Amino acid sequence: MTKPAIRLSGLTKKFGSLTAVNNVDLAIEPGEVVALLGPNGAGKSTTIDLLLGLARPTDGSAELFGENPRQAIVTGRVGAMLQGGALLPTTTVRESIALIHALHKHPLSVEEAMERAGVTDLAKQKIASLSGGQMQRARFAVAVVSNPDLLILDEPTAAMDVAARHSFWESMREFTALGKTVVFATHYLDEADTFADRIVIMSQGRIIADGTPSEVKSVVTGRTLSFTLESADTASLERLVAVTHLEQRGNRVSLQSEDSDATLRALLTSYPAATDIEIVSRNMDDAFMALTAASEGASK
Repeated sequence: MTKPAIRLSGLTKKFGSLTAVNNVDLAIEPGEVVALLGPNGAGKSTTIDLLLGLARPTDGSAELFGENPRQAIVTGRVGAMLQGGALLPTTTVRESIALIHALHKHPLSVEEAMERAGVTDLAKQKIASLSGGQMQRARFAVAVVSNPDLLILDEPTAAMDVAARHSFWESMREFTALGKTVVFATHYLDEADTFADRIVIMSQGRIIADGTPSEVKSVVTGRTLSFTLESADTASLERLVAVTHLEQRGNRVSLQSEDSDATLRALLTSYPAATDIEIVSRNMDDAFMALTAASEGASK
């Protein structure tokens, strides 16, 4: 049987009295694209350090393809793009990629790695001269040049503008289409919702949710109904049928509703002047906030 790309068993990491990762069990199969989410301090980056062998667990274990992390990394099966990953500032982009290329038995060509990362036009630029977004793309090229089976990304699109983020995820689609396994930590919840097959949410060192994007979002029910209304009476709007929460910005009002059809009928009966009406399902932001708030509340 195929071994999991990642298996964490009872993984725990303590820093003095602080437990950063608390008895985490997780298995990720080859070919999965998994988003690792959580508020600051949830334990995401520490978990990544542990599974890459960059830190030693206080208890439990981490395996990559059935091997200890160091063995899997040495054989080139794992690529990583970390927030603190530094490239030599005096080298060019091409030279930095070529250095890693030379360490592996079956790498991509330097040219292919640059093309996948969208840095071909930056090949001759010094690392020290790159902008934040360009640096992220150079790090991505370094991560993929070994032709890994597993790619670990920690905040990969940080410092990228909208166009660069779009280009990055297009490259990732090509990479995952080859059956590669990807785990990425991000604060951009829309990226997780759009690109991940599976979402794992951490809070206070523990996994509090694990499922498909649809399964995770199902923890919050109802829809949001938004509209424009001059001189809105918020107290009256909050009393409309099935409304659970109201937000207002200027003349724009948003109502969270457990029965958007019933709320809409009541709104138009009482406020026929309401315009620009939109009804949308609750999103990943709503689910994330609900799950992490429940976790933090349970620990008090």
